[in-house]
Amino acid sequence: MPPAVRKPGRRPKKYSQASRLHDLIRILEARYGATVDELVEECQVTRRTVYRDLEALEDAGYPLVKERQDDGHVLYGFISGFGKMPPITFSLEELMTLYLCRGQLDFLQGTPFQDDLEAIFARIRSNLPPRSVAHLERLAEASSPRFLGFKDYSGQRELLNKLREVLLKQKRCRIQYRPVGREAADYQVDPYTLLFFKNGLYIGGYAHNRKALRLFAVERIIHLEILDERFEVPEDYRVAMLTGTAFGLIEDGEARSLELYFSPPAAPYVRERIWHPQQEIEENPDGSLVLRFTASGDKEILAWICSFIPHVRVIGPDPIREQFGRFLYDALALQE
Repeated sequence: MPPAVRKPGRRPKKYSQASRLHDLIRILEARYGATVDELVEECQVTRRTVYRDLEALEDAGYPLVKERQDDGHVLYGFISGFGKMPPITFSLEELMTLYLCRGQLDFLQGTPFQDDLEAIFARIRSNLPPRSVAHLERLAEASSPRFLGFKDYSGQRELLNKLREVLLKQKRCRIQYRPVGREAADYQVDPYTLLFFKNGLYIGGYAHNRKALRLFAVERIIHLEILDERFEVPEDYRVAMLTGTAFGLIEDGEARSLELYFSPPAAPYVRERIWHPQQEIEENPDGSLVLRFTASGDKEILAWICSFIPHVRVIGPDPIREQFGRFLYDALALQE
């Protein structure tokens, strides 16, 4: 085969990807958009290099958009107004809030999410006086939560990287999932949402083989394969659709109208929190109270009720009262 002959014209540039990306950003910021052919001509590189650099910009978080023109060409550009966006600044009070929120995510140690948080706060620190940084760090340390029974995701870094990719790029995936006490099963999922609940991570989305919305605990995902298909999140989708009437995360069984009595020692702790959006509290003269709300998920409800033993009594409904009684009986039997 004869050697390939280069077409006449300007010689391709030989420069680093960082320099190429700088030129690419400059071109896209200065125009409404540009086609790949125009970028090849302007940057004097191959089409393959242009596509690779456009993908690198997208992976770096630049708001790249593609618009197909009437002539069939695809125009690449940034979201309108991106080049004119002012730097984001924060007040000291807002920075304090950010530091306090960071402290609630200590269970993400060893994951790519923790790496991202560290990168964000490194940029914040680089723009603050050292004394302000030290003060904010002291505040965050003083308010740092002490987790009991948190989940360790440090061994799932590769899986979490893939989850981040499918969420950001809206790519369908196939997961192998092992529920507690059951055999592992395969699911084809459109992941819509990453949920944080009780120091745990959950993926919520549409499971094609179940034809319904489902929640998956990240620590129970054995394997994840990213598929080529992309998906669109339905316009009417809301995160609340994943949990329905559940007291916690799992909508297990029918919704029940609960009525619970809390004695005076426990009443202040119940009174100072909102346990359900539609809860009702009836105060008693002796300092006790009755809490009423309607929810599903017997296991989560019972686990919560048990946390108030011996200062709680289940008034109704009968199924919950009976299950609670069995819990108490079984717990006493274990002490013998």
